Amino acid sequence: EKSVTRDDQAVDGVQDNKVEIYASMFCGYCHKAKRLLKQKGVDFEEIDVTMNAAKRQEMIERSGGRTSVPQIFVNGRLIGNCSEIHALEAEGRLTPLLHGGT
Repeated sequence: EKSVTRDDQAVDGVQDNKVEIYASMFCGYCHKAKRLLKQKGVDFEEIDVTMNAAKRQEMIERSGGRTSVPQIFVNGRLIGNCSEIHALEAEGRLTPLLHGGT
């Protein structure tokens, strides 16, 4: 278990949270979710599960049994799939989640 300090990556006083997205190459929902994250100006780590059974299994375990992509995590906590992050955006709750808010 490694510990990562992200304070040195703060820009303009705003420290972005760590965003990970499990995705597959040919998934339209994955592309739509990544497009939203890019529109929000968020750097994210994409974990391609297309041909990687170990990463797909990791995603299933981390997401509590979800098998579909995308699955999006912020600071290790599942925030949802494509429709769920778009719902958060519609409610005005996505930006605080992504950009260091509570």
